[in-house]
Amino acid sequence: MSTQVIDIGLWQLALCLVFVLTAGAASLWYRLGLGKDLLVGTVRAVAQLFAMGYVLKFVFALDMAGPVIGLFLIMTATAAHLVRGRVKGYAVPVAIPTFLSMFISYGLVSFLVVGVIVGAKPWWTPQYFIPLAGMIVGNSMSAIALSLERMFSELKARRQVIEMQLCLGATPYEASRGIMADAIRAGMIPSINSLMGVGLVFLPGMMTGQILAGADPLVSIRYQIVVMLMLVAATAIGSVLVTRLVFRRCFSASGRPVLRG
Repeated sequence: MSTQVIDIGLWQLALCLVFVLTAGAASLWYRLGLGKDLLVGTVRAVAQLFAMGYVLKFVFALDMAGPVIGLFLIMTATAAHLVRGRVKGYAVPVAIPTFLSMFISYGLVSFLVVGVIVGAKPWWTPQYFIPLAGMIVGNSMSAIALSLERMFSELKARRQVIEMQLCLGATPYEASRGIMADAIRAGMIPSINSLMGVGLVFLPGMMTGQILAGADPLVSIRYQIVVMLMLVAATAIGSVLVTRLVFRRCFSASGRPVLRG
């Protein structure tokens, strides 16, 4: 089996615009109003990916812990900002708790995967740490957004029931335990569903990329198993942390719910 990677030239890359034009044609035909979003999204994706490519070349060449950790912090902070944008409209500050939840859960799982399971020396080796940490950040931030959205919407919808339980002597946590469980479950379900279909329904990105790069499919499968299981852990830890940290801000000092229905 040949291990030579087939390079994609700029003109070949430009041919991919046909796919975007197809989506734009569907938007025009059915008057979906998605043309602007498609254009902006395509330009941003291309620009951001090329910029990240040059950043990664620079970081890989330095081969130092500082730039690797710094890039991880930037990725985590950006993900936290995107999550905050998805759950805006609620009178509860979520930026700092979201960032802390992401940094702790993503950093812990990334360290265990790269340093212990993969066994890279040192544990922050850019070739392994940045791609694996990036997968965790990219796939798990949706889980945290889902958990927060579910918790906020349920707290608003069940405000009267919660207040009644508080009047009967329950603590905010006791009155909202079921809501927190539902929020954590909402964040974890997508990653669990991915476990059900991987290999039969779809081939994930990391496995596909390694195979295209000429790696042994069985080696690629082992890496993909690690990735799938680490995502389950990251979504679980992140969802639990963010719901616990943000939950404290959903009640005033006197124990009254902040969110109004």
